[in-house]
Amino acid sequence: MKQIPDHFAACIGLDWADKKHDFCLQPTGINDYEFGQVSHTPESINQWALSLQARFQNQPVAICLELAAGPIVYALLKYHFITLFPISPKALAKYRQAFNQSGAKDDPTDAFLQLDYLLKYSEALKPLSPDSKATRILQRLVEDRRRFVADRVRLTNRLTATLKAYYPQVLQWFEDIDTQQFCDFIKRWPTLKQAQCARSATLIQFFKAHGSGRPALMEKRLKAIRRALPLTEDEGVIIPHEKQVTALVAQLSNLLTIIQSYD
Repeated sequence: MKQIPDHFAACIGLDWADKKHDFCLQPTGINDYEFGQVSHTPESINQWALSLQARFQNQPVAICLELAAGPIVYALLKYHFITLFPISPKALAKYRQAFNQSGAKDDPTDAFLQLDYLLKYSEALKPLSPDSKATRILQRLVEDRRRFVADRVRLTNRLTATLKAYYPQVLQWFEDIDTQQFCDFIKRWPTLKQAQCARSATLIQFFKAHGSGRPALMEKRLKAIRRALPLTEDEGVIIPHEKQVTALVAQLSNLLTIIQSYD
């Protein structure tokens, strides 16, 4: 069984949380454990890290935690004497289960378990070595963009379902609804009645301004708008759905702008 390298002056298991972090510390060569807690504020984390640096005279300190990224990780990476060893949640869960089956009388804390894992199975852990700044920026941007795209899908699904309840024709007039053109059209004409009351010249000007100035396409849309029959004329249905669609389109329009900025 490989042990953690002796050049670490201390090893720590850190159980992170939203408002506080519990830790279990063992100085090298000492069998006793020390338990404590650090508030999740920049000041408290800095004070704790500096106390470790002073106590162990700037010697390396190993910290095992159930994270490879996140606020506490970002906070600790700036201290050159600290080496972080991320442990996967699955590995920790299995270790917790195995430890409980060993017959221990007291339930161990996750901080203790992470420290124990680090001390006994360091060969299974790799020290955290962040990629270059540019790579980390790109990775985070891609991840965030993916989440915004997922939000766009959810919004367009809600928008489609709401429009089908009172204004389904507009979904046939556009190939895609996740566009600024569609959003702008709905903002201006959120009901079939309003679209049909618009002058042809106004509609043509709108489509030209949004890059859809092909005569054949405009003529097709104009005919479809004029010939459309309302699904319902019940204002008890139309008014609340119109309000919801207006709200959804505002969100979608803003989201499209955000995604474009990420692109």
